[in-house]
Amino acid sequence: MSTKQLIVITGPTAVGKTDLCIQIAQRLGIPIINADSRQLFRELKIGTASPTAEQQQRVKHYFVGTLSIGDYYSASMYEQEVTGLLKELFKNSDYALLSGGSMMYVDAVCNGIDDIPTVDDVTRATLKRRLAEEGLEALVAELKQLDPEHYEVVDRQNPRRVVHALEICHMTGKTYTSFRKAVKRQHPFRIVKIGLNREREELYHRINLRVEQMMKEGLIEEAKSMLPYRNENALNTVGYKELFNYFDGIWDLEEAVERIKGNTRRYARKQLTWFKRDEQMRWFHPDNQESIMNYIF
Repeated sequence: MSTKQLIVITGPTAVGKTDLCIQIAQRLGIPIINADSRQLFRELKIGTASPTAEQQQRVKHYFVGTLSIGDYYSASMYEQEVTGLLKELFKNSDYALLSGGSMMYVDAVCNGIDDIPTVDDVTRATLKRRLAEEGLEALVAELKQLDPEHYEVVDRQNPRRVVHALEICHMTGKTYTSFRKAVKRQHPFRIVKIGLNREREELYHRINLRVEQMMKEGLIEEAKSMLPYRNENALNTVGYKELFNYFDGIWDLEEAVERIKGNTRRYARKQLTWFKRDEQMRWFHPDNQESIMNYIF
């Protein structure tokens, strides 16, 4: 059995992953590999609670602020880049640490991802325009015709999922389903999965406080600077889409902030539902650091 070990620390938003991971990374003398898909975008520092400059000075972080808002990126690209990085990191240490709450990104690294082609710029622009002009319902109906099997399982309320499936259909002339192999990838290292959670009231209180802190740090100004890019997929994100409604006069500021809190709590529940399906995940309270370290070793 390999002596190399990938430590995966995940859990719902605002549970306390960053602080714990910095402590563990410092103790092991290793960097942190970010698995929060929105923290990759350098323009979205406040609304994604990206590691601060001070935190990044204490511990090197990979995949934080490496993309610009209009850049195309996918879980497949992330999996390939992280796999390459791990090969290098394991040359110098028996441990690597990956942390974040993006379910698809964590899953891609741990289990591999289907070999789906990268979408070309022309196809991407065409489907983006069609979504804006025709609306999601029309594209869902088209997906039902082109790939009825994927239509049955896709989240039909999620524009990104629907559009991506159609991009593959149009670009390749094949169904999206035909590229789905669902074969779990084998790795030359062990994976230790640690889930962090708190009592629901405690977690919700932390979420509310985090949203209020983001507002104090300038989330309104950050969101306002993103208005020209509001149709980019990266901005279909809690915190930004609610403030766009505030800018549009649909909600007042108080309503927008309450919506951010409520939608963040809803997203946290979704994360927990996803991660709790994984029988390999061992759950801890974030404050129980010694138990976590004992489990790792």
